[in-house]
Amino acid sequence: MQQRIQSLEEQEHLPSLLAADAQELAHQLQEHQKKIFSPTAQKTMRLFSPAEAAAFIGIGEGYLRQIASEGHGPQPLSNGRRMYSVDDIDRIRRVLDEGVKTGKYIPHRRPGEKLQVISVMNFKGGSGKTTTAAHLSQYLSLRGYRVLAIDLDPQASLSALFGHQPELDVGEAETLYGAIRYENPRPVADVVRSTYTTNLHLIPGNLELMEFEHETPKAMIGGSAETLFFARIGEALSEIESFYDIVVIDCPPQLGFLTMSALCAATSVLITVHPQMLDVMSMSQFLSMTSELMAVVEKAGGRTSYDWMRYLVTRFEPNDGPQSQMTGFMRAIFGNRMLQNAMVKSTAISDAGVTKQTLYEVERSQFIRGTYDRAMDSLSLVNAEIEEMVRKVWGRK
Repeated sequence: MQQRIQSLEEQEHLPSLLAADAQELAHQLQEHQKKIFSPTAQKTMRLFSPAEAAAFIGIGEGYLRQIASEGHGPQPLSNGRRMYSVDDIDRIRRVLDEGVKTGKYIPHRRPGEKLQVISVMNFKGGSGKTTTAAHLSQYLSLRGYRVLAIDLDPQASLSALFGHQPELDVGEAETLYGAIRYENPRPVADVVRSTYTTNLHLIPGNLELMEFEHETPKAMIGGSAETLFFARIGEALSEIESFYDIVVIDCPPQLGFLTMSALCAATSVLITVHPQMLDVMSMSQFLSMTSELMAVVEKAGGRTSYDWMRYLVTRFEPNDGPQSQMTGFMRAIFGNRMLQNAMVKSTAISDAGVTKQTLYEVERSQFIRGTYDRAMDSLSLVNAEIEEMVRKVWGRK
């Protein structure tokens, strides 16, 4: 009997093991980060071809060449070709809008148009939630909107994609938690950071966001919170809403107080789903739990009505029969609540993520042309569809 029972000395102490493994893993990840991205380096956005620049501005490539030849674009390279930076694109928008009252090319909010807050969410990890939020944020900023991306996920993958390492670059109270905590909250403007993309700002995340999950029950029991938990993000955003057109929130992959607060702050909701049976079954449970929790929040005065709510199929493989069947199954159930376009699974996106880049940042020459083009076409269709819904809310054509 004694031989079969492991002694206490021989048993492994789980908290110590996890702490040691976490410390070593963080150290090795930091060393890897230094190799691929120097601590003193700054991320930059690549230059865009005339076709890409024209598409972002919303004009024809021939018209862009004409504007550039009039001295409003970058100088041609040695081969006579022009490549456009984000600043070049933004400058050309301003040139085109000179004397135009409607702001045709600079799509900032106009009087009477409310701030759009899009919460991107899913209960299950691996659904492409963060990838969707990152590319949507960058796309909208490249289209000329003033965008604020909020990383509400304690794992902070969105922050890392945008060049802010959660364990190195984000200090105490420098996440949204600093602005929504119950004691001594900071002005939300203090935690907003610029990025290497014109028109795109970021509120980064890290593990301290979990403090909100721990403190909220205490505040609810003690009655010390002047503002209920589900209203705190919306209240914080009201301080800076005049500076932005669209806010994109990358929610945590669980139904906690942070997610519920993000839902109550949102004007629109985007739910990502991988078209596999287990993922769809998990989403069924997720939707049921969300509905029940939102009903409770609604009784307490929280906002539960939205301009739109859509499901986005992610990591879709068109040649996979079961995935196509599952997608058709969801379309039959959800109808027009499904985005018409799906985000295809692509090695181009996953390979770009290895170096903490989005598809908008990597050079086309780094990939097989067809692979890159298919991924970019899919990405553009998805993001353009979301942009169109935002413009429809504003009453624009």
